[in-house]
Amino acid sequence: MPMIRETIVSTINDSGQVHLAPMGLIVEGDGWIIAPFHPSTTLSNLRSVPFAAANFTDDVRVFAGCLTGRSQWPTAACDKIPVPRLAKTLTHFELAVDHVSEDELRPRFHCRVVYTAAHEPFRGFNRAQAAVIEAAILVSRLRLLPRERVEREMAYLQSALSKTASTAEEEAWNWLIDAVQAHYANAKQ
Repeated sequence: MPMIRETIVSTINDSGQVHLAPMGLIVEGDGWIIAPFHPSTTLSNLRSVPFAAANFTDDVRVFAGCLTGRSQWPTAACDKIPVPRLAKTLTHFELAVDHVSEDELRPRFHCRVVYTAAHEPFRGFNRAQAAVIEAAILVSRLRLLPRERVEREMAYLQSALSKTASTAEEEAWNWLIDAVQAHYANAKQ
């Protein structure tokens, strides 16, 4: 099983418009594989501008926000590539696409690391932060997973959140809960 690192991927389109997406990047030797679902903005952007920044942040609001229509987070210029990074990221990797392995569902963009910078120390995730990231993954797959599984896993994650959350984690959690409820309310119509 490959190692996957949860991150926020920033890409741009031909017009330079930034897109942020939470994604699990696959570790491949010294590089990374970005495997966006087809269709997606990240996929289109990587085909147009074959660079990305992998942003490692402990602000789980960014993960939840990108999935719930709150994707306007401050960015800053990268050092070696034309794609910006999150302004408040702990560490970022600047990636260049070397080649693509095509797939109908999830093409794989094999990337080499062009540059890495550490901006702040990572102090670890508390249980609430980890719960929000896991819930964000569930929300990103609402169309793919059975409702019972989503509800069961969200209920389990709620326990960690209620014991260790700060205001930021509670805010992110509420965004995700609203997204789940909206999804199932729309499914009934």
